[in-house]
Amino acid sequence: MTAPFDPSAFLATCSGRPGVYRMFDDAMRLLYVGKAKNLKKRLASYFRKTGQAPKTAALVGKIHQIETTITANETEALLLEQTLIKEWRPPYNILLRDDKSYPYVFLSDGEFPRLSIHRGAKKAKGRYFGPYPSAGAIRESLSLLQKTFFVRQCEDSYFRNRTRPCLQHQIKRCKAPCVRLVEAPEYAEDVRHSVMFLEGRSNQLTNELSASMEKAAMDLQFEEAAQLRDQIGLLRRVQDQQSMEGGSGDVDVIAAFVNPGGACVHLITVRSGRVLGSKNFFPQVGIEEEVAEVMSAFLSQYYLGSSERDLPSELIVNVIPEDHEALLDALDTLRGRELSLSHRVRGTRARWQQLAVTNAEQALGARLANRQHVAARFDALAEVLNLDEPPQRLECYDISHSSGEATVASCVVFGPEGPIKSDYRRYNIDGVTAGDDYAAMHQALMRRFSKIKAGEGKLPDVLLVDGGKGQLNMARDVLNELAIPDLILLGVAKGTTRKAGFETLYLNDVAHEFTLKGDSPALHLIQQIRDEAHRFAITGHRARRGKTRRTSTLEGVAGVGPKRRRELLKHFGGLQEIARASVEEIAKAPGISKKLAESIYANLHSE
Repeated sequence: MTAPFDPSAFLATCSGRPGVYRMFDDAMRLLYVGKAKNLKKRLASYFRKTGQAPKTAALVGKIHQIETTITANETEALLLEQTLIKEWRPPYNILLRDDKSYPYVFLSDGEFPRLSIHRGAKKAKGRYFGPYPSAGAIRESLSLLQKTFFVRQCEDSYFRNRTRPCLQHQIKRCKAPCVRLVEAPEYAEDVRHSVMFLEGRSNQLTNELSASMEKAAMDLQFEEAAQLRDQIGLLRRVQDQQSMEGGSGDVDVIAAFVNPGGACVHLITVRSGRVLGSKNFFPQVGIEEEVAEVMSAFLSQYYLGSSERDLPSELIVNVIPEDHEALLDALDTLRGRELSLSHRVRGTRARWQQLAVTNAEQALGARLANRQHVAARFDALAEVLNLDEPPQRLECYDISHSSGEATVASCVVFGPEGPIKSDYRRYNIDGVTAGDDYAAMHQALMRRFSKIKAGEGKLPDVLLVDGGKGQLNMARDVLNELAIPDLILLGVAKGTTRKAGFETLYLNDVAHEFTLKGDSPALHLIQQIRDEAHRFAITGHRARRGKTRRTSTLEGVAGVGPKRRRELLKHFGGLQEIARASVEEIAKAPGISKKLAESIYANLHSE
């Protein structure tokens, strides 16, 4: 019998980025597909103790597993969601009849034209824009256009019979042409802007609006400038690069990712230029294996192991295996089809590739944090340390700074059920020589264990210290100074090769030195905790350094000076829209390279 689904453990590792989620029952039948602007918040809403609708409660009762696919933005999530619903027709989704006709945006003729969705024969007089991949994508775009340019979307019969403005005018979605609250020339200008966008001249449009915004600001027309700023921001959101739909061909996109304790291969299936879905694979590997070796093993077993496998015309990978030529020859011989293998790709294919890498990292992180895996590793650690029973609380400490600036010490806590984030602590280190990690560790441990001595907090069963002999001795001195009772000390030092899997461990003192095999679950646990302490220290250090360095969230990014900040804000219309944008969208701003866009994105989305 399989273990029941644990929502708290799942949500602890769930990403807060946009994406699509898929819910499965105990027989791995797909129950529901959904999209979310923030996956973690959306999925958490399913597991509230009260206030659930009967249908939602029935769905939640059947959930055995949830899989997620991260996307660059909400638009991509919407497109992928619709593709998966049409492909799998999950029982808990609302299924609409597909009449096999592609939807268009229709702009009617007349003094006050109307924007609407149109399917079928193009008999009405007006202009048609499209076709579009899904009606959902059109609805979202029309909604944003309505907020931006106020072109009406009501039925003509409704429009002709109005005697006073409707609710759309009250909530600032329409200028009420039905009762002549807007002059025809002004309305025609709004229609012209909408047409520019629908024709794909969005860059020209935003440049025109940006110039108007600056002129309004110079003329002290601040309300008009603010309205134009909001229009620019909304347009940037509409013109998200839809990498889920923008390519061509039959492609499998494969990303391998290796971390202490496991590996994940994420496969994205693209047919006729459309992303149809994705899947995670978790091969059993030794910790010393490289990403290229994992990729080679996966490609061989997946594509050569089954003659019924749907073979694409191209494979896009994040790393080229050494034996790729032999693999391609074997596929050509066995399958009778020529297959290309790509690594350095651009445009839409590069976005697919990055998406696969992101999802592989996320999936492996979630798997490693699974309670069953963590509990098994605690058992293995107890065996290594010759303990009668597994420890219930592990604490690990690490130090982070930039050349001694803004030093921060981190404390992370793990139990048999995984990270105990409510007990995580950061310590801002002051009054020590810049760059003196030993003094910083001494201060952090004194502050932490002085409270233990005073009866506050819980004493760990095992104390992990990252840094080797010196830091271990420092920790021992603190415990002796505070007369803390017997506590297991475990020092973790990088081995001579300084590679993961070859760490040197010290138990209680430097005389008891030992190593563990690369595939040891106990070593995987130690590395996982150490890496988490390192991550927590770095994010704390960056936050502390940022407070003293910047007056805006962009000033902390190296390479973004006053001119580039101004261009970014002008391009997007505001900081909130920059924060919504993906890396690819930020890179489209004047003077912003892909590498700099990645730095800006990381700065705006740092934990």
